Amino acid sequence: MKRAGRYQLLSRSLLFRYLLILLAALLFVPVILPLTITLYSLFSGLSHEAPPKEYELYSSVKKLEVLWHEEAERLLNQPPEAVSQRLRTLSETYHLARIFWVDGEGRTQLVTEPSGPPLLSGGETAASVPSRWTAAEAVSFMKSSAELKPLAIVAFIGDRAEAGQGFMVMQIPEEINEVRNSAGIDKWYTIVMLVFLLVFIASSWFFFIMIRRRLLRLQTAMAFTGNEGLPQAVPPGKPDEIGRLEEAFNTMVTELKASRAREAEEEELRKRLVADLSHDLRTPLTVIRSHLHVLGKEELSARGQSSLTLMDQRIESLGILIENLLSYNLLNSGKIALNLEQKDVLRLVRESAAAWYPVWEKAGFRIEIDLEAPPLYWEVDESWFRRVLDNLFQNILRHARSGLYVGIGTEIREGRPVIMISDHGGGLEQPSDSAGAGLGLSIVDLLVQRMELEWTMETTGQGTEVVIWKRAAG
Repeated sequence: MKRAGRYQLLSRSLLFRYLLILLAALLFVPVILPLTITLYSLFSGLSHEAPPKEYELYSSVKKLEVLWHEEAERLLNQPPEAVSQRLRTLSETYHLARIFWVDGEGRTQLVTEPSGPPLLSGGETAASVPSRWTAAEAVSFMKSSAELKPLAIVAFIGDRAEAGQGFMVMQIPEEINEVRNSAGIDKWYTIVMLVFLLVFIASSWFFFIMIRRRLLRLQTAMAFTGNEGLPQAVPPGKPDEIGRLEEAFNTMVTELKASRAREAEEEELRKRLVADLSHDLRTPLTVIRSHLHVLGKEELSARGQSSLTLMDQRIESLGILIENLLSYNLLNSGKIALNLEQKDVLRLVRESAAAWYPVWEKAGFRIEIDLEAPPLYWEVDESWFRRVLDNLFQNILRHARSGLYVGIGTEIREGRPVIMISDHGGGLEQPSDSAGAGLGLSIVDLLVQRMELEWTMETTGQGTEVVIWKRAAG
């Protein structure tokens, strides 16, 4: 069972499939090609008509050479008439061949012409046999006899040159069947090689095209997200390496969706909890402050009055914190719709600064306000823009008492009008007795973004500067 499972996993592997293609290519030459040639010869022999019987005598050149040398050995020391008579007898048997012999003095003694079609050599009739041979002609003929067309079988009479009785020649026609089979095999070899090459290229191309198509489909699924901002699952493919990658990708998408659902559920629970706590805490805080107000009218010692004042400040800070928490929760959940209108924001800044002026003055702040400029119109929600200013002014009051300075102004920076609010406090990075600054600034950030404004805050040990400007179009 384990072997079957391993074989099944191996057969599904892309590497295993491509190794099969390479193995087929490597086995083609030593195995497949000889096999195809053998099969071709077998079926070719079955499908073609048998050659005429008279061609059977010439089917084996090797046998003819053995026969010719044996005849030449028997003719040792025979007179010329006996040699000619024996060659005439052989000519009757091998009537498609030309037979002749030349004596030891280079004279042609006998020439028998074939009784069939003329012997061809390159499309021309075979050259005539000279009546007298020179030594050079004889040697040249013997050296090239194996390459002549028609084929020439040459043997010395007596089957040895030192006998001095000359030589005899049989010129036979080319074996028609052999030539035909050789040409067919050559053609078959070319066709098989071409077909195999095309099959190898096509199978490799198809193999890699399918891999590329599946990878592109996976890439597309990763790049394009749906309405939830998550990638879409891909249809499962073959159980190979890419298939396992697709399965892992789909598992990841499922887990992401489940995680996103849990986050949304937890976020909704958190918002509901914050809203409920904010509403539930307002009532007891209001009651406590009212009783502190009544208690403040009673005769108390200086120490008691100081404690009462501190309690009132802390309860006020707690009320502001709860208000900010509720506002942030509502803004972050999108339950509050802003009514954006063209408003003169410099007028709104002047009015808010005027409302906070007595508070800063009472706390001993030095106040510098420079808003003498033409009207500056931005698309804002008036009430929430005032809330932005209130949060920033309140942070100055609570966290910049060490510097006792408030600066509010407007100027042109980088070609655009900006509103600046600064102080000389220790900066937001310094420890403070008042909490909630981070939440107040978070509300500022949310409101500024929804009103399509931009803002920056630079804080150091020598003070903090907030700059607000309108976001560039596009």
